[in-house]
Amino acid sequence: MSAANSAAKVAPWLGFAAAVWVQIASGNAYNFPLYSHKMKGILKYSQGQLNNLGVANDVGENVGLLAGFMCNKIPPWGILIIGSAASFFGYGLIWLVLSERISPLPYWVMWLALCLAANSATWFNTAVLVTNMRNFPQSRGTVAGILKGIAGLSAAVFTEIFTGFLSKSSKNLLLFLAVAPLVVCLLVMYFIRPCTPASGEDTEEHGYFVFIQAISITLALYLLSISLTNYFLSLERYPISKLFLVVMLLFLLSPTLIPLKLTLRALKEDSEYIRKFLGLQMDPCREPLLGKEEKGPDLKPNADKKTAEFLYINNPVSNMSKDNSSELQRRLEGLPSSRSSSSLKYTAFPECEDMNLGLLLAEGEGAIRKKRRPRRGEDFKLLQALVKADFWLLFVVFFCGVGSGVTVLNNLAQIALAEGYQDVTILLTLIGICNFIGRLGGGVISEYYVRQKAFPRTVWMTATQALMIGAFLFFASGLPGSIHISSSLLGICYGVQFSVMVPTASELFGLKHFGIIYNFLTIGNPLGAFLFSGLLAGYIYDKEAQRQAGHSYRTTMGDTNVDCLGPNCFRLTFLIMAGVCAFGVLMSIILTIRIRPVYETLYGRSSFCIQKTTGTEELTLEKGAKA
Repeated sequence: MSAANSAAKVAPWLGFAAAVWVQIASGNAYNFPLYSHKMKGILKYSQGQLNNLGVANDVGENVGLLAGFMCNKIPPWGILIIGSAASFFGYGLIWLVLSERISPLPYWVMWLALCLAANSATWFNTAVLVTNMRNFPQSRGTVAGILKGIAGLSAAVFTEIFTGFLSKSSKNLLLFLAVAPLVVCLLVMYFIRPCTPASGEDTEEHGYFVFIQAISITLALYLLSISLTNYFLSLERYPISKLFLVVMLLFLLSPTLIPLKLTLRALKEDSEYIRKFLGLQMDPCREPLLGKEEKGPDLKPNADKKTAEFLYINNPVSNMSKDNSSELQRRLEGLPSSRSSSSLKYTAFPECEDMNLGLLLAEGEGAIRKKRRPRRGEDFKLLQALVKADFWLLFVVFFCGVGSGVTVLNNLAQIALAEGYQDVTILLTLIGICNFIGRLGGGVISEYYVRQKAFPRTVWMTATQALMIGAFLFFASGLPGSIHISSSLLGICYGVQFSVMVPTASELFGLKHFGIIYNFLTIGNPLGAFLFSGLLAGYIYDKEAQRQAGHSYRTTMGDTNVDCLGPNCFRLTFLIMAGVCAFGVLMSIILTIRIRPVYETLYGRSSFCIQKTTGTEELTLEKGAKA
């Protein structure tokens, strides 16, 4: 590998390593259970009021339309600054109230403050996901799986910090949540920036991603082991707990070894080039190929005619004048030809099979102006995506998967208590680790099969939601030990929904407006939490609790404080969630059948490709899928 290639790869990998830290910061909303009891005690809130604050936390964490809209308007560092400011002011205000430095504020102010604080996660997620998926477009599933998996692990990271560094103080935790994300973003925001992606297949890229995946899995196992150790031995009171934190920080720093390796390689091969790459020395003899005002493709006098035709056809300039277009055509015709234009087969879409080169050139010159809507796989705006059946099918499938899964996550403590488990710490850790495995594994497996078999990624949403049906039925059975097995299986399947939805949306609707499209789809999470958890599960639980207590059911908030015991507390909820997942499986099958041609075009053997031959590159456009 040349020094130039090594140096050019430093920036995107350094940005990816920085994104790991931002994703850890994005897990601040997961910490609500660690300080909610303090809010209830100091501010004298009822359980109903506390539950509504939990809704504020979920809404803030998942509704990121503004962040998605702004990601194409301002650079990533601006997105990070806005997110860190939201975290600072939101959690800072809550800290001032709970530390009793200011008088208690009205309930609605606290609701908005918590919503603002949790909303910082959407800004962090948008900045790192959009930037890194554009920097590594050939590995979208892997990138999404790793970054969403790290976000899932952040809950365990914050729990370890809460236990070993903050002395289990809710007030200290809130101050940490206000300051730490701001400090992290200020330190790493320079490195998270758009970079030119690799033009072809990078043989080393896969190995680097495998390294980060291995580190992530090792970190997950490490966090699980120290959680079990602290639970059984209570080591948080001893200095060794600080050593646990140091080891955890070393794990989080380990992805920086990749850009460090590339930098050292470039320095070794050509120290002069790396100085130019870092901007320490400029070469005045090198000028850009295109001037600032030029918009069209670069056509050098000695370029190959075949290549020039490809650039001309695939880069039509709608605002180019007819004279300039004619001049471009004359330059194209005067180029030396290494292959006849008849060797070009324009059959990427069936409707283009009879289209000849003259018609395409006429369109490029402006003689024929054809305005069309984007096809699947091209860049969509949000309003263009909203009128597509595939968009709403993907939304419904995601809604069924995460909406049913978050119902269990939000009620896990009550589910465990109803089954007779008094301590749910290990259960929470178990489902958190399984959630991470699902997020990471979903990205890896879907990426492998989409490359090897051109399988639509939604196949894995179908498979995991089918498994969720079995998990919910096992939950409903109330058999001994069913809660541990079902929670683990559900955690894995729940995580897969996130890591598969993210790259699927980018492949169907493009990366240009991916930020706002992704954030619109994630509304399915709080919507499912509100409908299935807040309304359905809460209603069924309270009704069963009142029946057991021998009272008539009352719907007034705050009146239903009776605990429910036994499998009947959530049995009907689990059966309904199994039905929701069955509907999601059906919708996912329909979506998979509809988008299979798109994946054949993008990744199959019939997709567009530039085949290298002996001495020259043969441009071929084989038959793909009709959008």
